[in-house]
Amino acid sequence: MRNMTYAEALREAILNEMRRDPTVFLLGEDIGRFGGTFGVTRGLIDEFGEDRVRDTPISETAITGVSIGAAATGMRPVAELMFMDFVTVAMDQLVNQAAKMRYMFGGKITIPMVLRMPAGAGIQAAAQHSQSLEAWFTHVPGLKVVYPSTPKDALGLMISAIRDDNPVVFVEHKVLYSMKGDVPDTNEPIPLGVADIKREGSDITIVASGLMVHKALKAAEILSKEGIEVEVIDPRTLFPLDKEKIFNSLKKTHKIVIVTEEVKRGSWGSELAALIAEEMFDYLDAQIVRIGALNTPIPFTTVLENVVIPNEGDIIKAVRLIV
Repeated sequence: MRNMTYAEALREAILNEMRRDPTVFLLGEDIGRFGGTFGVTRGLIDEFGEDRVRDTPISETAITGVSIGAAATGMRPVAELMFMDFVTVAMDQLVNQAAKMRYMFGGKITIPMVLRMPAGAGIQAAAQHSQSLEAWFTHVPGLKVVYPSTPKDALGLMISAIRDDNPVVFVEHKVLYSMKGDVPDTNEPIPLGVADIKREGSDITIVASGLMVHKALKAAEILSKEGIEVEVIDPRTLFPLDKEKIFNSLKKTHKIVIVTEEVKRGSWGSELAALIAEEMFDYLDAQIVRIGALNTPIPFTTVLENVVIPNEGDIIKAVRLIV
């Protein structure tokens, strides 16, 4: 096993695929000599040059549009949007073109592109650089949405995302970039659509994504001292969703809390709650509890940011409510 940060694991996966497949190339703002805003692409231009590590103008519209065209004609672009928030100016390209072209051409072309999006709060980046917008993309047929929480998952899922023949939105939480973890010695892909049980338990299931996985694990350790054993499931890919693993856990615990950093209203967590209510109602011994960010733009100051974003205390309170 190797120990590396989340950012290093992403770089390792991209490096692996660029060496393996000459059709893989990178594009985005400041990803070349600067190495990316969060350092993920640092050093790659030295090995692959400016043809395969392309600094772009400040235009998310152009970055996404070029990626679609390149993917449709045989390349495998990995594009970085500096912050997830900026995808708003590229939604036509992503939602109306990338997501639909394979279908509208009757499968005669593929769109093998990855759109990397640093997301989430926690670094005082304020309202326009801190959002969690993953629900937008899970709503769109034709897109896959990946959200790793550990270096191991970041490496394996990035490899699978690059090799996939469909457009993949790859969500990366900014706070996780510096988090270290063990990664296998061999660079093996992790299949999309396979959830991971991060902690086994028998009393209640918590489904959490991104940074919230780690907050759920901390809450679970505290609750264990009270005799409450929490099972923590990380879906890893929000779509395709491994609902069977979540459902099997619920059959065992009969109680569930869903924790995401999104604004609670209209969230991916809400969709999961609806799915459970429709298909697993008879297994529930208590109400489904959703935890998300408050319905407000993300504040700049640390104190207010911490109020808006879910924390371990919110999770513990929710579990105690239904156990």
